[in-house]
Amino acid sequence: QAQLVESGGGLVQAGGSLRLSCAASGGIVSISGMGWYRQAPGKQRELVATITSGGSTNYGNSVKGRFIISRDNAKKTVYLQMNSLTPENTAIYYCYAGSLRTIFSSTYRDYWGQGTQVTVSS
Repeated sequence: QAQLVESGGGLVQAGGSLRLSCAASGGIVSISGMGWYRQAPGKQRELVATITSGGSTNYGNSVKGRFIISRDNAKKTVYLQMNSLTPENTAIYYCYAGSLRTIFSSTYRDYWGQGTQVTVSS
């Protein structure tokens, strides 16, 4: 069974930066897209950024120009560099891995991490 483990969340002042990491493990053969979503209290989960195995990126409108997603395919890890943070960025950030296949199954499925809290104080 594959799993995604996030790290790097925490408390930061407005204007500061944080870097999130998400490592996939568990007999992984391949992963298609990876990315980050977030969910603030009382709101729906929304896209932050995604990246394909080839490095193509896609960002949510509210984070364009401030957040940078990157990926190390060899380490099966995706990163999210968050700059110029504002209190509106406070949320639980979830790692996502799409069309992931493991040695344990011939099927592809999507996985989610457990989430990491990011809190930005004003």
